[in-house]
Amino acid sequence: MTKTNLITGFLGSGKTTTVLHLLANKPQNEKWAVLVNEFGEIGIDGALLADSGAVLKEIPGGCMCCVNGLPMQIGLNMLLKQAKPDRLLIEPTGLGHPKQILSLLTSDVYQSWLTLNATLCLLDARQLADPRVVANENFRDQLAAADIIIANKTDAYTDSDNLALADWMGTQDPALRVESVSQGKINPNLLNEPRRNQRELPDGQHHHAHQSKQGLAALSLPGHQRWRRALNEAGGYASCGWIFDGDTIFDTAGFLDWARQAPAERVKAVVRIEEGILKVNRQGQDLKIETLPGAPLDSRVEIISRDKTDWNALQSILLKIRLT
Repeated sequence: MTKTNLITGFLGSGKTTTVLHLLANKPQNEKWAVLVNEFGEIGIDGALLADSGAVLKEIPGGCMCCVNGLPMQIGLNMLLKQAKPDRLLIEPTGLGHPKQILSLLTSDVYQSWLTLNATLCLLDARQLADPRVVANENFRDQLAAADIIIANKTDAYTDSDNLALADWMGTQDPALRVESVSQGKINPNLLNEPRRNQRELPDGQHHHAHQSKQGLAALSLPGHQRWRRALNEAGGYASCGWIFDGDTIFDTAGFLDWARQAPAERVKAVVRIEEGILKVNRQGQDLKIETLPGAPLDSRVEIISRDKTDWNALQSILLKIRLT
């Protein structure tokens, strides 16, 4: 039986950072796996989790929450039967609805394969001040489906954010467990908490406008193609992602300026620079960067926006800041 946890949270709430923290603190004698799904088509989170020591499966394009759930089932089956992990962490897209995933995990077919423990939902309380986020069906139902709420990024909260969080908690069941953390540093023991929340959720919206092939592997480059882009759109949000071959090197300062100024809610990237590897993670105006030695197999960039965006203009600048 594989101990399984669903790690949910809206766009930019810090799910991947939390998963990385959990993997860094896993028992050495246990084998862990991660099933990760992104709204975008190219698979940035897979690159971020690549060196975590866990067995990893990616489902691009927001398909994990779709009604038929086929990509989710295939990926889940492969992990459970081939990897046989002691623990499985499932990280759905922040723009996905949890009902179909929970329905699948609690179905009869998986009763002898996994034990579904507590669902953890990450919440960046700063988003409570954004009416468009609060009105989002997926945002509300992710919170409603959780056994434990993780109020994340508390180090960045203002007094008004703390007040908004307290007001929101006042509208919830007093028994709801809320843990406050910064930078996703949750207590790994939370994963052992049982699933208690049996609330019936409404059906979510599962309409995705994919413009690239679907599958269990993230987007790749065929033949001698140097770069490629892919689009996705659903629920009032749109994504544009680019993948570049391993010989492409970006100008570091130019790329950081591009990432800061891009008109988007979310920017993620793992790209090759002269110094090695540049990792970029931006939510709103919060920008985190990390440089590492070595060279990635390829460079990947993903932008998510809820406003109309000129992808061609952004792409033109991106192509100009390549050194090779």
